[in-house]
Amino acid sequence: ERQQHAASSSSCCSAPAVAAFVGLCLVAVWMASSTLVTPAEFSPFQAPLWRRAAAPVEGNAPPAVVRDEKTADEQEPPVPERQQADSTEGANEKQSAAELKDEKPEAKKEEAEVFPDAKDAELLNQTAAPEPGPWRTQAAESNKVETKERTTAPSLPATTSYSWKLCDVEAGADYIPCLDNVDAIKKLRSDKHYEHRERHCPEEPPTCLVPLPPGYRSPIRWPKSRDQIWYSNVPHTKLVQYKGHQNWVNVSGEHLVFPGGGTQFKHGALHYIDFIQEAKKDVAWGKRTRVVLDVGCGVASFGGYLFERDALTMSFAPKDEHEAQVQFALERGIPAISAVMGTKRLPFPGGVFDAVHCARCRVPWHIEGGKLLLELNRLLRPGGYFVWSATPVYQKLPEDVEIWEAMSALTRSMCWKLVNKVKDRINRVGVAIFQKPMDNRCYDGRSAANPPLCRESDNPDAAWNVSLQSCMHKLPADPSVRGLQWPEEWPLRVERPPYWLKSSETGVYGKPAPEDFQADYEHWKRVIQNSYMEGLGIDWSAVRNVMDMKAVYGGFAAALRNMKVWVMNIVPIDSPDTLPIIYERGLFGLYHDWCESFSTYPRSYDLVHANHLLSKIKKRCELLGVIVEVDRIVRPEGRLIVRDDMETIREVESIVKSLHWEVRLSYSQDNEGLLFVQKTMWRPNTSSS
Repeated sequence: ERQQHAASSSSCCSAPAVAAFVGLCLVAVWMASSTLVTPAEFSPFQAPLWRRAAAPVEGNAPPAVVRDEKTADEQEPPVPERQQADSTEGANEKQSAAELKDEKPEAKKEEAEVFPDAKDAELLNQTAAPEPGPWRTQAAESNKVETKERTTAPSLPATTSYSWKLCDVEAGADYIPCLDNVDAIKKLRSDKHYEHRERHCPEEPPTCLVPLPPGYRSPIRWPKSRDQIWYSNVPHTKLVQYKGHQNWVNVSGEHLVFPGGGTQFKHGALHYIDFIQEAKKDVAWGKRTRVVLDVGCGVASFGGYLFERDALTMSFAPKDEHEAQVQFALERGIPAISAVMGTKRLPFPGGVFDAVHCARCRVPWHIEGGKLLLELNRLLRPGGYFVWSATPVYQKLPEDVEIWEAMSALTRSMCWKLVNKVKDRINRVGVAIFQKPMDNRCYDGRSAANPPLCRESDNPDAAWNVSLQSCMHKLPADPSVRGLQWPEEWPLRVERPPYWLKSSETGVYGKPAPEDFQADYEHWKRVIQNSYMEGLGIDWSAVRNVMDMKAVYGGFAAALRNMKVWVMNIVPIDSPDTLPIIYERGLFGLYHDWCESFSTYPRSYDLVHANHLLSKIKKRCELLGVIVEVDRIVRPEGRLIVRDDMETIREVESIVKSLHWEVRLSYSQDNEGLLFVQKTMWRPNTSSS
């Protein structure tokens, strides 16, 4: 058609004019193709609008967008990715230059902040005070964990070649290395206390890739995902057979549908949640009670609907015959982990949950001296509530009566007060609400010290690979110590330093602790507002499940609190133990050793954030295994943001490119780098043995 048009036009134009016109057109096409950004292949990604950071401090090298060459073995899709990255560089640099030229001097302060400026430069270098001190690590508190650095930690060359294979394991697409270690489980002497559901990590982290379920597709977005998910993403139906009549989950065409019910709330979680508050007004969801632990959560509808009351729930359940219950929760966009109350403490500090909930959670609280209930006592904040909904509360069968009497005696001996016991006429179930004491008066006045008080040397915050103890920790008596006062109401508690952070103590970054806390929060608010919200081109409507792999004070999560996301804050076991601060803010998280697999299903998170973590971790274990674990827990089309030194950035970029992740941005200033990458649907065709 164009040739015909040109031919018909030639009758009224000279040959030189036509040649000049065609030449100008070719030049215009070439100029356009050299500056335009190739559209992203994935719908959840929007073209980046990156801007350079504020003007560097005098004497420092200017910030620059950098890009390494591809690894030798990267083959698919080589040309499109190279073109996209190159064109993105050109477009972004020209855009930045134009912005800096046109902006007024005072407007430069509003430029995107990638790294802290000079006055907050210490935020790049987390340091722990010498032990013993205010910032002991979880490894030191637990007193059992080996966290020595390797004698050598060689860097991976940029041209390292990788050969990827799928994991050939029984768990298939649901593989959790530390929970599916079949060889270790077979060697257990007993499973009486659910030892077979606990963590048993391989000696070396796997470097194979977990396959996708057949027909996997982009997850349904929140809030619609709370009510339905793609069946092909979690193709399990056992719970439909077991619990469909209780409105847990049903199949509807190509969807799994969650009506919002549960064993104890067949007529909906929201009614049940409000019924609990009516039973005890002081529960005050979302105000006094902000952070909740849900034991034996099922598909986590209780936690999913508590979002409507501005409360945040850490839900957990074992990977057991209730097939994929935690995976259902995560696919729905509801926070959950795979864990069991067995022989070890749960990976949380002591006295941090405002309330603990158990609805037919199948935990025998009353046996063996109440050892499992004493673990809840460790986790529950002084003055916090335990909400128990189970048949012994409201039925009169002989077994139920016997259990209720045993529980009543046990909770009295623990100084828990029964504040209400009431029956819901709609759901036809009962709820008992117990309250933990605020001080030691009841402990001191007991006629028999049973359960006994823990030894003073037993740290209630020690939780990593620590065996359960049949004892209770004394409550704080010093008004300046954590636990004596209830936190401020949400949302005030998220912004203010806890009352027990003392100016006389040095914070993680070197400033007085309250000032350190505030500087961290202000820094992350600036970074997220000025960089992550606009500069990276993230479609935040496609982001729901977020993980901060090294959370420090939880400033990153706090800065995202107005978004429709939740953040799993991880405090590594060899980092300063700041997790109690995160809970005090009304946020949540857990301890973890990143040299091991995380207790979650594959394809759990939409966005993972690693701030100055990987350069430290690679001193203890292979970086390759850590990145493979990130690949396992991130959803296809999910994102990873790494902030670290440039050597580590180059290593990570080399690995993720070989995994066919898309490099969306690689940025450096001095020796500090930022890498933003996005996972694809790619999986290798072969399996490992």
